[in-house]
Amino acid sequence: MSIPLLQYSLSTHNHRVNSFENLAGEEQPKLYTTDNLPSSLEVDEIIWASYRQIFSEHQILSVTRQTFLESQLRFNQITVKDFVKGIIMSSQFRYLNYDVNNNYRFVEICIQRILGRDVYNEREKLAFSVIIGSKGLEAFIDILLNSEEYLDNFGDNTVPYQRRRVIFQRNKGEMPFNLKTPRLNYSFLSKQFMPILSWSGPIRRFRPQEQNPKAGDPALFLSMLNDISIM
Repeated sequence: MSIPLLQYSLSTHNHRVNSFENLAGEEQPKLYTTDNLPSSLEVDEIIWASYRQIFSEHQILSVTRQTFLESQLRFNQITVKDFVKGIIMSSQFRYLNYDVNNNYRFVEICIQRILGRDVYNEREKLAFSVIIGSKGLEAFIDILLNSEEYLDNFGDNTVPYQRRRVIFQRNKGEMPFNLKTPRLNYSFLSKQFMPILSWSGPIRRFRPQEQNPKAGDPALFLSMLNDISIM
């Protein structure tokens, strides 16, 4: 029997307040979507925006590219939401984000990059970390991508973004999530540079070179007899 999603209360965030700006300015983020039949160059921008949102700029490497998913998106075989899910479920994203964090921090990272908002409270992180532990990583990602919050704000064809980071009433916007929540937690920084013992050979007693037996030493005959007795 699977554990249902725990209930958690909401908190006041900018994305929960309706916007009353008359003219769209720098406060409005640029939308990357396939609703308007984009050209090949615009599809490249959509792909780049997806990598930048999910992997963050400091994780965009040649090894993190998903060329097969990119080809499917270019030929309209998958939606932007499917492309985003493929990036998140890739082994590279798991290695760079999931394997080096606990479930609570991984939930915070995914909510910021998928839903485009910060977590409401610790209770929300606890609720989704239970889902990861009981149902697995893919079930947690499906809950976020198929949620009403995601579909209402991004749908199937829009790349997620940090919602209402800059508002008209303030001179300074909120800190971007890639700076606010780095890849590694402080608890993992001390472990990152620790030496890893990977020796798989037999352990032998060290003997200085000047103490090695020379020709004519009886110790050589004793070692030969030991080898014969073992055989």
